[in-house]
Amino acid sequence: MNYDISHLLQEWEYKPGQVVARRLKGTEGREIIQLRIDLGILQMFAQGRPDGKKPFGKESLFEHFKEKLEDFRIAHGGSDEEFELSPEDCMKLHQEALQYHHRYICLLQLDDYEGVLEDTQRNREVFDFVEEFAESDELAWSLQQFRPQLLMMETRATASQLLKAEDFDAALDAIEIGVQEIRQFYNDRSRTDLIEFSGEIQSLEAWMEEVREKKPLSEREQLEKDLQEAVQREDYECAAKVRDAIKKLQST
Repeated sequence: MNYDISHLLQEWEYKPGQVVARRLKGTEGREIIQLRIDLGILQMFAQGRPDGKKPFGKESLFEHFKEKLEDFRIAHGGSDEEFELSPEDCMKLHQEALQYHHRYICLLQLDDYEGVLEDTQRNREVFDFVEEFAESDELAWSLQQFRPQLLMMETRATASQLLKAEDFDAALDAIEIGVQEIRQFYNDRSRTDLIEFSGEIQSLEAWMEEVREKKPLSEREQLEKDLQEAVQREDYECAAKVRDAIKKLQST
């Protein structure tokens, strides 16, 4: 068997700084997603755990740990006070969360917003789980530091859905909520020093400005723009007509 994939890489160009992804059927009929990276192709399954494995017979390692927690509570009269995740547990959950991270980056590029939200919600639950049960704050932060990336992706998927429906106001609200949630994340963890340097906040705020510029003007906004332009070119007859139109609109 020839294991050389050079011909695949030559046929599919890598583009630095861009997410280059595609969706197709695998040899077993399962849907797969491929991500072109600089040195090759990253392949994952579109459903279930991205690498297709079932740790301990579960859909994911996270599901296994949730079952362990429930077993612990049953054995301790409903209490989980002494349940802890070891450094190795946290590392394994982090590695698994990274698989889902790669997938929802691709799904966003492929305009599968529902898929993005499903995977980001899943990782949200993992982050919450680790934050609650990691044996130290340092272990918890090793995963929590990536929450702003998750929130940004979640915000982009939510707002993109709204923009697809041409609901610009709701999309802008969703982006603003996303920015505030990232800010709150840093505030809650006393890491306000990171807000100024947050690439996620900067990216969402820049996108917000782009959306505002593309948002269609309301009838009144268009008239006010026409009035300003008429005054600037000293077309006072036109300006008077536009003022009358604005007054008429106000009275209705």
